[in-house]
Amino acid sequence: MAVRPAGSGSGAQGAALSCRRNPLRADPGGRSRRRRRRGGTPGTGAGADRSRPPGGGPAGEGRDRGDSPALGDDRARAGAGREEVTAQGPTGRNGEREAGLRKLFGTDGIRGTAGSPPLDRSTIYRLGRALAASLREEGRPARVCLGQDTRESSDWIAAELARGVRDGGGEAVSAGVLPTPGLALVTRSCGFDAGLMISASHNPYRDNGVKVFDAAGSKLPDEKEAWLEKLMEGMPEPPSAAAEDVPVEPGLRERYLRHLDACRGSVSFEGLTVVLDTANGAATAVAPEAFRRAGAEVVTLADAPDGRNINAGCGSLHPEAMAQAVTSNSAAIGFAFDGDADRCIAASASGAVLDGDFTLFYAGCALRERGALPHDTVVATVMSNLGLELALQQEGISLRRTAVGDRYVLEEMRRGGYALGGEQSGHVIFMEHAPTGDGIQTAILLCRLWLSGAEDPEIARSRLPRFPQVLRSVPVAEKPEIEGHPVIGPAVAAAERELGREGRVLVRYSGTEPKARVMVEGKDQRQVTRIADDLAELFRTTLGSGGG
Repeated sequence: MAVRPAGSGSGAQGAALSCRRNPLRADPGGRSRRRRRRGGTPGTGAGADRSRPPGGGPAGEGRDRGDSPALGDDRARAGAGREEVTAQGPTGRNGEREAGLRKLFGTDGIRGTAGSPPLDRSTIYRLGRALAASLREEGRPARVCLGQDTRESSDWIAAELARGVRDGGGEAVSAGVLPTPGLALVTRSCGFDAGLMISASHNPYRDNGVKVFDAAGSKLPDEKEAWLEKLMEGMPEPPSAAAEDVPVEPGLRERYLRHLDACRGSVSFEGLTVVLDTANGAATAVAPEAFRRAGAEVVTLADAPDGRNINAGCGSLHPEAMAQAVTSNSAAIGFAFDGDADRCIAASASGAVLDGDFTLFYAGCALRERGALPHDTVVATVMSNLGLELALQQEGISLRRTAVGDRYVLEEMRRGGYALGGEQSGHVIFMEHAPTGDGIQTAILLCRLWLSGAEDPEIARSRLPRFPQVLRSVPVAEKPEIEGHPVIGPAVAAAERELGREGRVLVRYSGTEPKARVMVEGKDQRQVTRIADDLAELFRTTLGSGGG
């Protein structure tokens, strides 16, 4: 079975982009809506000059500044059941949202190699300045909170963003090294008009990025990002002098820690030994402290960031070391986070790795038993394993699927009034606590559910079947439309026919990298591996650097 998005066309067009109405204003209705590094400040490598990007002065010549198109407000939805793919707005094949309205922003903010477009000084400065100017236009003070992970480039990017905000008439306040969900929380709860998070999540240290949050602590929807890009075109270039560092307000990190304390409630973790892999990233500054406050015995891994070791063979993309440490330390459970700590992958006491699908199954069952799962429904993306859907059905729980990306999970949760949603990769949203995926919060809530009566994760994982699922990632030089491609389109259709209703084929482009993603799922491991490898090779020869 191939899961397809319903209504992949663009639909009716809305009003053209305009600077008179500022869509960056938060929607009150919700529709838009560490342990410190040893030897110094987190994110600052020894002896490195963080005052300016690699290569020196302004960059970005040759950037496409074409006009943004009109905005559509269609909502394409499919019917109920295992075929459902919920995708709001224009979609690509199999539920991947296209970024046709945006040139700089991908599926998770602006991302690229630090110091090169679109992460050059010019773009970063103009982003900060445009954001502040738009908020001032609305009569708001334009108080903007900045957070960052531990990459060596995060300091100069923060300085350049802050200079842009100040030159746009606003005020920039830094929370220092803080997880992305922590930045969203303090933006929402401390009266800021917007938030800017500097991180490239699970990517290597050479990459970085900027995510923009509104006053409600929500990521901007596609049309608002497109509007902000349009406004940036009229902003001046940055001054030639290096931007000044931004002073850190330490109370903001403490505010996030108090939120994590509240998530735990009155449940004590005393007697619980927990392994935490903080990926040499933003979780280093928060996660160990949060669990120690709860009374847990904490064993830490990858907790000494030097600016270049973030995600390097550790964290949620490499949970094996964490899982091994759980067994070698006789720990009850372990958690691995990614660079900005919005993902969480767990491991049971036996060292079995538990991904986001397990978290959705475990928490969904526990919440339903407590009468706290509205409509007996969980939200996931098209990437979640078919086994999750079948296991939830056995428990009387429906699964709704969305396009890839936690922002689309959140949109569907808000639309349907659902409490739990997330991605196989470890982004999980507990709406009762925060409208964003939060790895540390997820870890704390899993422990809370377990210690307050939910079944042992070791037992629960035996009730979650896993269909063989093979993922392939292929670098591509271009991203043509897949279904209509004369070579790739027919090959994908043939693979879908071969699997029939016994499996799924999902092909899409990454929204943050120049890569094609291939996922094949079915009952026969050899068959799905062969199909995935064949499709990946076809992408490589057709669209890769040597393709035609």
